[in-house]
Amino acid sequence: MAQVKVRAEVTGKVWKLLAPPGTRVDADAPLMIVESMKMEIPVSCEEDSTVVELLVGEGDAVEDGQVVAIVET
Repeated sequence: MAQVKVRAEVTGKVWKLLAPPGTRVDADAPLMIVESMKMEIPVSCEEDSTVVELLVGEGDAVEDGQVVAIVET
């Protein structure tokens, strides 16, 4: 299995974590929601994956392109 870094696509604040480590997620299922300019932007992976590690917590500020999670495909 390959480990993949999941990156935020916008600058904002982590509003809600949806998939704790160990969770199996389908392709395009959100791992977390980032709030940016009063919009809720889902952060997801492109393939079916298992969450290995979340690198941010609820309320944390994130930058566009920042690695926010590690998953295994």
